[in-house]
Amino acid sequence: MPSLPPLNRDYERRAYWHATMPQLADRSGRDLPDSVDAIVIGGGYTGIAAARKLALQGARTVLLEANTLGFGASTRNGGIAHPGFKWGPETLVKRHGRELAHALYAETVQATDLLAGIVRDQGIDAELRFNGYLELAWARKHAEDFPAEVAALAEVGTTARAIPHDQLAAEIGTSAYHGGLAVDVGGVVHPAKWFVALVGLAERAGAELHEGVRATSIRRQADGRFVVETKRGAILTRDILVATNGYTDGVAPTLRRRIIPIGSYIIATEPLPEDLARELSPTGRAYFDTKNFLSYWHVSKDRRMLFGGRVSFMPTTVDRTAKLLYKRMLEVHPQLAGYKVEYSWGGKVALTMDRMPHIGRAGGVMYAMGYSGTGLVMSNWLGTRAAEWMGGGEAPALAKLRFPIVPAPYEGRPWFLPFAGEFFRFRDRMAAREKVAAPDS
Repeated sequence: MPSLPPLNRDYERRAYWHATMPQLADRSGRDLPDSVDAIVIGGGYTGIAAARKLALQGARTVLLEANTLGFGASTRNGGIAHPGFKWGPETLVKRHGRELAHALYAETVQATDLLAGIVRDQGIDAELRFNGYLELAWARKHAEDFPAEVAALAEVGTTARAIPHDQLAAEIGTSAYHGGLAVDVGGVVHPAKWFVALVGLAERAGAELHEGVRATSIRRQADGRFVVETKRGAILTRDILVATNGYTDGVAPTLRRRIIPIGSYIIATEPLPEDLARELSPTGRAYFDTKNFLSYWHVSKDRRMLFGGRVSFMPTTVDRTAKLLYKRMLEVHPQLAGYKVEYSWGGKVALTMDRMPHIGRAGGVMYAMGYSGTGLVMSNWLGTRAAEWMGGGEAPALAKLRFPIVPAPYEGRPWFLPFAGEFFRFRDRMAAREKVAAPDS
């Protein structure tokens, strides 16, 4: 590959979504109640959705966010919304048996439908574009596995098709992959516009939202109720939901032992010419590949390339990650050489040892977290289901999974990630030993 043009340095070090979202009002400094029916800790998608549903069920609900609402991944993610987990249906069956596997996958379809349904029913301007997604094979073996994945998806009611390398041009403007798996459900959404709308729905339902209030401890009383201590005083409550995901801290130490926060980073280019945008994305799908250090991307409504991925398992900066992502983006789409990057940002996502989201109770405290890359759709859904469960409804199928602990001395600071990163880099290098064949070979 010829030498790459240098990355411009005059990009904004903030999320493109933040630059294009409606501004949220300041919800700090509000008086805290002494006693409520339910407390939600964490002001992202999960917490806001749960607070909304609890309020609709008639519970006086207070949400506590240590920073600002949407501070974490809820307004900084890649904007890709689709059913499924890290593991496809075939792997889920091997791990959990056919009945539970199908129930787990069905929940992701329900989660995707719930997000789209709320956006459409409420008339929300969130740039929803559900044209499906395309998974791209980093290794030839991955492409060879796609036909079996098509069959497994058909068994759970999802239509998909394997795209051979020589037919990829109809789906995406790159020949850098061995093949693709095209799935006609899900797509993309402006995650921050969606979040702002969800906040409005929660407040209209009657939920009390507070930011700048850090919960410091939880203790249970003899009568079964809980006291949540904050830096501004204590609140008595019947029910608690911890929804802190990649920012889980000492308020829930048993959960912190199960969550691995890891950085994910994104760049956004300047608006592209219409013909180039169509060449890069003929169908308007979302895209991601099969690497462990995966990349994910799509072309936005205003024709920007939004390109993100896992680029470092070590502490880093958005300047360093911008360089790495820019290089990776041009390896996939060399047509973008010469176009400026206008935004670079990052944040924490939450991985779990089994790469699955989790919901359940620990010591009587409910939790929903650990989305492992599925958070845009699963957080809203699990927050809603957690509220229904707290109100006497049935537990979701995900509650049947054991929430594995990190098998290492660990209290929230993932010291072992650099070693894991090198292992995953090695696996990606080994998987890519066979070069992609030229289109006419």
